[in-house]
Amino acid sequence: MTTPQEASSHLGKPLQGWRLKLFTIIFEADTRAGRLFDQWLIAAILVSVWVVALGSVSAIDQKVGHWFDVLEWVFTLMFTAEYVARLLCVRHPMRYALSFYGVIDLLSLLPTYIALLVPEVSALIDVRVLRLLRVFRVFKLTAYVQEYQSLARALAASRRKISVFLSAVLMIVLVMGTLMYVVEGPVNGFTSIPTSVYWAVTTMTTVGFGDITPKTDLGRFIASCMMLLGWGTLAVPTGIVTSEMASLRGLNTLSTTRTCHECLTEGHLPEARYCLHCGAHLSPYFRETP
Repeated sequence: MTTPQEASSHLGKPLQGWRLKLFTIIFEADTRAGRLFDQWLIAAILVSVWVVALGSVSAIDQKVGHWFDVLEWVFTLMFTAEYVARLLCVRHPMRYALSFYGVIDLLSLLPTYIALLVPEVSALIDVRVLRLLRVFRVFKLTAYVQEYQSLARALAASRRKISVFLSAVLMIVLVMGTLMYVVEGPVNGFTSIPTSVYWAVTTMTTVGFGDITPKTDLGRFIASCMMLLGWGTLAVPTGIVTSEMASLRGLNTLSTTRTCHECLTEGHLPEARYCLHCGAHLSPYFRETP
């Protein structure tokens, strides 16, 4: 996921003019204009997703469905203007279009326009299904909330530990599923090793749908061990991510998206008044009051 610092280097920050001002507002959140832009955009995303959710209720849609259509077009045009503005204010627009958030932005726009071109005939999929894709707008929230970005950095930093943990879990469910296939057999519902592995996954995650249950005493003992093991394993990834978030917390407090408009150096402290590289005067840092 793209942070403001990564956006500046990867997408290419404009050097001057209206594109630089627009880039500062859209991609940086440490100015008053940037903070207000993010807050209004978050509100628009939440309201638009709520409109899509209410539109799926037939009783509400029959009464005020036409207003939902109007609001949908208002939000679509608004997000289209935002998407075009993002492409215009970066020096490498194709990089943004192919990035994670660029694809999410496009997916949140396309269904409304595609619905105009796809005829409502029985041979094709119902156009209303395309509305479900609009919930992709909610993923745009991760770009504007700092806590989401902190969680993403912690997940990225702990990906190798989590991968090792998942590999160990997969080995456990494979071994235990195979063991249950041998112990219980097709007579008790364990018709194959994949089916037994499915039972092991649902048991270890403490879901336990109950569609397959052991009947023998040995099988019940193994199932009990799997349940107890599941409680312990669920805490492992939580501890890994929590420790990474704690280690990154100190670094996050020092980094901001404040940019010197003379040399484009980033990462100034909130209390800094002059650029650490060229000495130019910095614009005041906007703090959000509690």
